[in-house]
Amino acid sequence: MKFFRLGLALAFAASLAACQKAPGSVDQKRLEAAAANAEWLSYGKDYSEQRFSPLDKVNAGNVSTLGLAWYAEFDTDRGQEATPLMIDGVLYTSTAWSKVFAFDAKTGKQLWKYDPRVEGAKGFDACCDVVNRGVAAWKGKIFVGTIDGRLVALDAKTGAVKWEVQTTDKSKPYTITGAPRVVKDKVMIGNGGAEYGVRGYISAYDTETGKLAWRFYTTPNPTGAADGAASDKVMAEKAGATWSDGEWKQTGGGGTVWDSMAYDPELDIMYFGIGNGTPWNHQKRSGGKGDNLFLSSILALKPDTGEYVWHYQTTPAESWDYTATQHIMLADLNIGGQPRKVLMQAPKNGFFYVIDRATGKLISAKPYTNITWASGVDMATGRPIETPGSRYETSMVMQVPGPLGAHNWQPMAFNPKAGLVYIPLNVAPFAYADDKGGSYKAGAWNVGVDFVINSLPSDAAQLKALTALIKGQLVAWDPVQQKAVWTVNHPYFWNAGVLSTAGGLVFQGAAQGQFTAYDAATGKSLWNYDVGNGVIAAPMTYELDGEQYVAVMVGVGGGGQISAPASMPVRPRLPGRLMVFKLGGSAKAPAFPQPAAAKVELTGVNSTGNVQHGFELFHKNCQVCHGPNASGAWLPDLKASPMLTTADNWKGVVIDGVSASRGMASFSRFMSPQDAEDIRAYVITEAKKVAAAPEVPQGAKAPAGGGQ
Repeated sequence: MKFFRLGLALAFAASLAACQKAPGSVDQKRLEAAAANAEWLSYGKDYSEQRFSPLDKVNAGNVSTLGLAWYAEFDTDRGQEATPLMIDGVLYTSTAWSKVFAFDAKTGKQLWKYDPRVEGAKGFDACCDVVNRGVAAWKGKIFVGTIDGRLVALDAKTGAVKWEVQTTDKSKPYTITGAPRVVKDKVMIGNGGAEYGVRGYISAYDTETGKLAWRFYTTPNPTGAADGAASDKVMAEKAGATWSDGEWKQTGGGGTVWDSMAYDPELDIMYFGIGNGTPWNHQKRSGGKGDNLFLSSILALKPDTGEYVWHYQTTPAESWDYTATQHIMLADLNIGGQPRKVLMQAPKNGFFYVIDRATGKLISAKPYTNITWASGVDMATGRPIETPGSRYETSMVMQVPGPLGAHNWQPMAFNPKAGLVYIPLNVAPFAYADDKGGSYKAGAWNVGVDFVINSLPSDAAQLKALTALIKGQLVAWDPVQQKAVWTVNHPYFWNAGVLSTAGGLVFQGAAQGQFTAYDAATGKSLWNYDVGNGVIAAPMTYELDGEQYVAVMVGVGGGGQISAPASMPVRPRLPGRLMVFKLGGSAKAPAFPQPAAAKVELTGVNSTGNVQHGFELFHKNCQVCHGPNASGAWLPDLKASPMLTTADNWKGVVIDGVSASRGMASFSRFMSPQDAEDIRAYVITEAKKVAAAPEVPQGAKAPAGGGQ
């Protein structure tokens, strides 16, 4: 411990000396030493992405005195998913709609802000909210990816644009929600949009000029041609033969790199998590044939060139939206009496993987939660042992996990002292069935799964039974023994990412608005604070002038809130906040405004539309944003929309696109005016059911819906 504290003191001294440099002057040497310092230099703190801080001034013995030091309120009320950075006394963060802010990390004074001015209509292409998970810093620049596919380099001191580059084809429904990473003067960024039909890739750009350095595609070129990219050789040798004819040749196949990355400086290997296929349904995507590399894979590349090193596919022939884009972290573990350099991941499919990060060889894989689609992983082949019928070719199957995964984007954390990984879990079933009548629609959701069967039951007993299945958890997982050590149950799923500290603490926010510190060894709650809004972002911590701070972005949203709103607390959309705590903090944030619930008078309002047809169309086209059975009250609540009162107003939004600037694009590509009226007829029936039902208390729990 003496030597640990000496090393920590030296790291703090280095951080203090760095304060004399220009703002944001992060370089390779500084990032490689970031695990031991008092700052937070990269999305996961350092290249290993462990989200563990050596700070211990806030600890299990005094955390009860933690109070608010300062806060900032933002001008966006969508999901806040960013982890702030703290560099040389400045805190940098991003918000929904890809905006970036810089604050004095001690006082909270805003230093600058940047708005990329994304067109509101681009929100239509964002499957899971217009979120942004954070920024990267390098040699006086702050980098952010925007929801419309740009990579922007900002001056760390002023926020002025140094350069920007369009990383995607603007004619296609690509988005960027993930945080960039920087290695050796190259900034790396991926993209999203697989549900809509795009071809995934990861790109590296020169940090000084924005010039493309290399690109690696994660699915083959549908035309069969070479791309002139870093992926050409391995596509020809390994991946191409794993794809057969199917809808992927129209959609691009998916495989977007929308979140996780990590880097090992010693091995000089960059690791990326690859997403689901388009459509999800393997039978439609590739005729039910082939593993479809590199979908749902961990991909290891050389950061200088994009050269392929190895891959491990967590879910071959992926068919359930079981992405491997979830948090990747690197660690050194003692396994079987031998030190091993490992990569760890808990992807959507429910298995916790420990992999040799030099070779890609599987060391172990065990379910970290209850799953029904597979019984285990064959250690000889590394392939899951699938449950018969789980591929839903001939009949519907109710399965756990569903498309939102046993673990989604919310980051885990690792405590190397305790040897535990802390995983934020979702427990939510989903009914998979082949969408037999469905076919590819450019620009629409293309999953090949029948969403109609995921409408909510109307029977009260069935609703109650379904409700009992839905929850969230925080699990402390031993990656060596591959078993849970303790579990905290949450009343709702879709809770926040996690922070672990040397003070023996684990911090996590929750959907109902509690920010809590748990004992890292036992899971006992030691402190909690009502932030007034749901939390999904992972916290971070830093030290300035001898005081330790804990910061978290506040603001519910994202895929769970949008596509499964019936499983979340009932609350209005509220402005996002950054809340920063310290021991003895006494600041007070004003209560959020609580607007009255939207209501619309439907007495005498009727429609000539076909309600049953509207029910089917709604669940095929609308439920991913407005919830099954129009249960969503967030984007907004259609049952309380004044547009519902007249056919002309409804058509103006759904067909004519009068609300496109607010993210509600015209659906004229996908349906006729009569189809839109049929949907209106259905929503009116749902609205009148709600009006006639007893009032549900604020925050009451309801069952989960489908979607991703």
